[in-house]
Amino acid sequence: MAVSLYKLAAVGAGMREHALDVRDAVAVREALRGARPEVVLHLAGQPIVARSLEDPLMTYDVNVMGTANVLDAVRVAGEGVRAVVVVTSDKCYENPAGPPRRFVEGDPLGGGDPYSSSKACAELLAAAYRRAFFAAEDSPRVATARAGNVIGGGDWGRERLIPDIVRAVRAGVPVRVRNPDAVRPWQHVLNPLSGYLLLVEHLWRSPSAARAWNFGPAPQDARAVSWIVQRLAVLWDGALSWEPDTGSYPLEASHLALDSNAAQRDLAWRPAWDLEQALERLVEWHRAQQGGGDMREMSLAQIERYAAA
Repeated sequence: MAVSLYKLAAVGAGMREHALDVRDAVAVREALRGARPEVVLHLAGQPIVARSLEDPLMTYDVNVMGTANVLDAVRVAGEGVRAVVVVTSDKCYENPAGPPRRFVEGDPLGGGDPYSSSKACAELLAAAYRRAFFAAEDSPRVATARAGNVIGGGDWGRERLIPDIVRAVRAGVPVRVRNPDAVRPWQHVLNPLSGYLLLVEHLWRSPSAARAWNFGPAPQDARAVSWIVQRLAVLWDGALSWEPDTGSYPLEASHLALDSNAAQRDLAWRPAWDLEQALERLVEWHRAQQGGGDMREMSLAQIERYAAA
């Protein structure tokens, strides 16, 4: 699907934009110098595991060197920058064999595929810049944020469960599910986004927030892929069916979950929408879009409801 959430919701309306490639160090530096920001949120990245296997060099270039370019732009041209949040992924953690457990921020980093590895590299890179260049009291304060399996209206990414489901519903065909027993920490995208903004506030006030943070859902919202599919089938009034995808795919972690106690304790953050609400808002958004609704108004209305939760 060629359309994007950015265009549908007119996200750039009323803002000054600089469209550039995060891999272009000079362009990133000059854009930052021209914007003169006080806060930098780095969310650019290559986010698809399957694509990282098809094009690992591009994935490392975007996720690692792109992050380096942003942080170095802050170093050389960020005179007014006070807070930086680098968003990575819950997949930055090494996933050893053994009983499932929730990852905490101090767990070893790693990754068995280029995407996961690139996000671990971005974490290490941010930590190195924090210690080498941003350790002074008056330096920009750099934190990293780890979240994963975010869902919400307007996601049409490749090789992702929810976009595949949306396409299947619209085409009237079963969705093919490759790993139905895999457990993931599903959450509405507004949950971690609210955490990132709250993290900025804490960085502004105190350098103690300059560290890594998990932003994940409540433990009970770590659910199997099959559960998500079955629940969405109900919410879509039977318009969704599924079948197993028996193709050959790289081995994926069977269980991923985050421990977000630090963010809840030290930042007073909480995921305001649980998984059931997230799925309901997802279906609501896509039904409105398919019916020709104003998706900027729908998106803003959902943000307002979230803020009031």
